[in-house]
Amino acid sequence: MQDSHVTAEGWPAFPALSDTAMILAAGFGKRMMPLTAHQPKPLLKIAGRAMLDIALDHLKAAGIKKVIINAHHLADHIAKHLETRKDISFFLSYEDPVLETGGAVKKVRALLGERPFFLLSGDLPWFDGNEPALIRMAKAWDGQKMDQLLLVAPAREDRGFSAQGDFNMTEDGRLQRHGQNPPRPYTFLSVQLVCPALYDDVTQTIFSNNLIFDKTEQTTRLFGLVHDGTCFHIGTPPDLEKANALIDREQGWA
Repeated sequence: MQDSHVTAEGWPAFPALSDTAMILAAGFGKRMMPLTAHQPKPLLKIAGRAMLDIALDHLKAAGIKKVIINAHHLADHIAKHLETRKDISFFLSYEDPVLETGGAVKKVRALLGERPFFLLSGDLPWFDGNEPALIRMAKAWDGQKMDQLLLVAPAREDRGFSAQGDFNMTEDGRLQRHGQNPPRPYTFLSVQLVCPALYDDVTQTIFSNNLIFDKTEQTTRLFGLVHDGTCFHIGTPPDLEKANALIDREQGWA
């Protein structure tokens, strides 16, 4: 596969960050049944494009050179679909059993190097605001005080998210959830910059990234950046239908 083009604003303009990223795409998509009985959730389409392709497009536009993608449920469909992408290099990490979001990263730790890398969900699409979200995150990254930077948005139940939210945010951008009673004002959009070394002392092979969030929150090195574009959580078939209807009516996602 060919390497992606490195844009003027992308790498190597941010040499402190890795030019390798990872997309999580191994889930079963149980809430999306029956649509996911014969097609993995990341291949369901938003505005005519597979959600996995939307994630790849974001990474390519930011100048990422290589993408690691994990797969389990209908992994052969993911592999076949990736054959259509001749514009970016990728490595497919097969899982059996499913390793969860943290275990997936732990499995490919040796491929990630030592610089902070982008970690995205393959089934939570977003559209950029005035400046690409990944570029905004790269510019906001401060390795002196951060180990993890999450892209967040105001919690809105009418956009497919829980009204309970995920995090509170301090004035300096630190994220908190433990000891913070819901509702919390911000929802995590499953896009983050994270230091790979955080996974080095985890002994489990199957674990959630919540373990990593807890670690960085405890050390006050967990930060958030508020998304200035649009997003919609695709959790159920009605969510998918609603998201596409909003786009068809050119209303976008608030």
